Amino acid sequence: MKQLMRTNDPASIAFAQALLQGEGIDCFELDVNMSVLEGSIGVFGRRVMVADGDYKKAARVLTDNGIELSD
Repeated sequence: MKQLMRTNDPASIAFAQALLQGEGIDCFELDVNMSVLEGSIGVFGRRVMVADGDYKKAARVLTDNGIELSD
């Protein structure tokens, strides 16, 4: 799995997941529990992961819709 994006913004994550699902790309959100444990104050970003084989297509979908990818 590869990290597609990391952010503290739940709206960006929801938008990214909706775009990816619309293209038939499975994604997985990591660090959700860590965010809850720290009180949801946004200190720890959540990561959106995709399969290695889907990374290029997923990255193109998000960048075409104005979402910046993490390094």
